[in-house]
Amino acid sequence: GSGDASRAGADWRLALWTLCSVLLPVLITAWCSFQRSRRQLLIRDIFRKSKHDWHYTDLFGQPSYCSVCAQHILRGAFCGCCGLRVSERCLKKADQRFLCKEIMMRGTAEAPSSMPHHWIRGNVPLCSCCVVCKQQCGTQPKLCDYRCVWCQYTVHDECMVDCLRTEDCTFGEFKDLIIPPYYLSAINQMRKEKRTSYEKVVPYCRKHWMPVMVLANTRSGNNMGETLLGEFKMLLNPVQVFDLSKIAPAKALQLCTWLPCNAVRVLVCGGDGTVGWVLDAIDEMKIKGQERYIPQVAILPLGTGNDLSNTLGWGAGYAGEVPVEQILRNVMEADGIKLDRWKVQVTNKGYYNLRKPKVFTMNNYFSIGPDALMALNFHAHREKTPSLFSSRIINKAVYFFYGTKDCLVQECKDLNKKVELELDGERIELPNLEGIIVLNIGYWGGGCRLWEGMGDEPYPLARHDDGLLEVVGVHGSFHCAQIQVKLANPVRLGQAHTVRLILKSSKMPMQVDGEPWAQGPCTVTITHKTHALMLYHSGEQTDDDDASSLSE
Repeated sequence: GSGDASRAGADWRLALWTLCSVLLPVLITAWCSFQRSRRQLLIRDIFRKSKHDWHYTDLFGQPSYCSVCAQHILRGAFCGCCGLRVSERCLKKADQRFLCKEIMMRGTAEAPSSMPHHWIRGNVPLCSCCVVCKQQCGTQPKLCDYRCVWCQYTVHDECMVDCLRTEDCTFGEFKDLIIPPYYLSAINQMRKEKRTSYEKVVPYCRKHWMPVMVLANTRSGNNMGETLLGEFKMLLNPVQVFDLSKIAPAKALQLCTWLPCNAVRVLVCGGDGTVGWVLDAIDEMKIKGQERYIPQVAILPLGTGNDLSNTLGWGAGYAGEVPVEQILRNVMEADGIKLDRWKVQVTNKGYYNLRKPKVFTMNNYFSIGPDALMALNFHAHREKTPSLFSSRIINKAVYFFYGTKDCLVQECKDLNKKVELELDGERIELPNLEGIIVLNIGYWGGGCRLWEGMGDEPYPLARHDDGLLEVVGVHGSFHCAQIQVKLANPVRLGQAHTVRLILKSSKMPMQVDGEPWAQGPCTVTITHKTHALMLYHSGEQTDDDDASSLSE
């Protein structure tokens, strides 16, 4: 009996130990998970209430030291505006101790016309030089040296003298692009007092001041926009940098009314669709009677369709290869030009008075036929699986697939029998075609100069500011591909101020600036709408991804 009792006791002990060995790790994991989520809630709360633009990272991109405890840190929080870096446990202290970049000067009765440097200690950019001794900064493996968040000057700890702490900040290399906080305070005060004589306010009165606004579409180009937003906020006043996923262009552009007339430059970071969206908002400013505040537009090409930016010399696609400082220099040096914008009116056949015509604004091109069919197929698949289409290379591969698939199907056959084309009221006799493309700009289809083709025939030059459209025909998607690699010429149908296209029968794919749809019998009329003020960068243009010496 006693043997059975001891065996039963041993079994109970074993069961208890087994239970403990299973429950203990579960409880520890649950406790850690609870603490982590509590910590994350606290961090999120600090992020939400803070004046800093905090972001959390699991790994800093360069050796980093906490601005509070000076310890070496691999992960933690950083401010996207002033560049502070702190460990997780020092976040609350840092938030209370350090001021971020002020977008507007606080509570001064008389608005000043200058401000002192705003120094942040440690984590200076790699390869930066001291303004005093001209030697390299940030070389020691510790929290050392200072950087001004406005002018980007860097100074060694031992070179930092009292006069540097109190002297006025010059705003550095980009003083002509930055909107100083004291300027916004002065204008704000004058608006409250209903005064409009901004001419005496510094730097409004300065001759070369051309404030820049950055409008970035963070959904374009593989999340490149997120990174760019932070880099521009570091170099400029954060009030000049807008995320178009959070604020509409029309609202962002109201900042222009605080700035000198005809001086503002807008840098749009996104694809051609984003540029079109911003240009539409600028047209709304004209309607509101704000014509004198209209800015000039430069482009940083993210996303897939970048034919407009290529035409204006900004390249076919940005992947981070050019430093943000160089982009700002390019914007400063760019020349102002005009871009024609066109009204595309699509009136369905039949009950004209019952159905309102569809109206589009065109900057790049209109087409009917194989390239519109490719865009329509591509668009349908991108709507289904957007995550697959974040890479420019995958997008081009999918486009190629639809182009070759179309060669086999030939869905756009005998287009010349289905449509009538009029250029400036004159009927054009069409040869055997599958597609018609109406061009406003030099580049088409991701980097191909369609109107020039192989460049071996005499033809009138294509321009984007002459009030003329170029109209070409293609024999199919295989012919499109041959033109893209300069093995064939398009069928040049002519140039015109007004284009009218009548689709007599059947349904055909159409597109305006990469936005495709399937269209039944209709009349398409393209007429001049307005001019947009753009900026032309005279650096190298790219033909797809290879440098091309073709001049505009």
